Amino acid sequence: MIGEIAALSAALCWAVSARLFQVLGKAFSPLALNFWKGCVSIGILLVMTQVMLPAAPLSLTVWAWLLFSGAIGIGLGDTFFFQALNKIGDAQTILIAETFAPVFTALLALAWIGEWLSWQQWLGVALVILSVDVIVKIQKRTALTLFAPSGYVYAALAALCQAVGAVISRDMFTSYQLDAFNASLIRLLGGIGIITVLMLLTKQQWLPKTENKIKTWRLLALAVIIGTAMALTLQMLAFSHTKAAIVQTLLAASVVFSLGVAWALGEKVNSKTTLWSALALTGVGILLWFD
Repeated sequence: MIGEIAALSAALCWAVSARLFQVLGKAFSPLALNFWKGCVSIGILLVMTQVMLPAAPLSLTVWAWLLFSGAIGIGLGDTFFFQALNKIGDAQTILIAETFAPVFTALLALAWIGEWLSWQQWLGVALVILSVDVIVKIQKRTALTLFAPSGYVYAALAALCQAVGAVISRDMFTSYQLDAFNASLIRLLGGIGIITVLMLLTKQQWLPKTENKIKTWRLLALAVIIGTAMALTLQMLAFSHTKAAIVQTLLAASVVFSLGVAWALGEKVNSKTTLWSALALTGVGILLWFD
């Protein structure tokens, strides 16, 4: 149950921070935003791991696998996701990524670490994925007119990278003694390495284009604390207690939580999305019950 609660908490953090990152996206390029949120998160986690937590020596094997997990799941995964956003828009990108990621994760977990789901858990996964897909379609009908074959490839690659990163993380937690903070820090280091190389190759602007830089950096700090440092640590905590495919499915519930955030901010929520949100929560309930 700890793992499922951690995964849902991470999904809630992403839903809240998504609003902040949406504003920041007007000042930063996608890669630059990814770079700076990674840097700030590393700074926060360095303080946590070096000052507030006892030393946790890890073998070179663990370091290598977690760095690789971050490079694939965070570095390449986010880059492919941003490429898909530019090609086919947010609606179709989320549809493909959030649909395929749990399935890819389940299949990779079976092949890599022999981790399989019961039929009840598969039912819960199916309910969550179906509900999330329908909610995105209802919310973003106009965006569904975009079409670019390469965009679908990028979205699928993003889902595959998420799955690889998830299964490697799960494997490390089941095979070695490590904590969520150190694991998050190492994965971020792997991700930021790939992002830095891509920034240099594409020669993108590093600093934000904004008139009020102090406000922008403060907003970035808040978004990173909630949506990267907290969310990634909770995700790692989830992987340490729960099957990788279940965690990946529960993370997709961030789409449902985003509706709750919209309602809390006084925005009107479609009655159909409320119905499908209830179905998604039913799927979450099944995953929690049959853990």
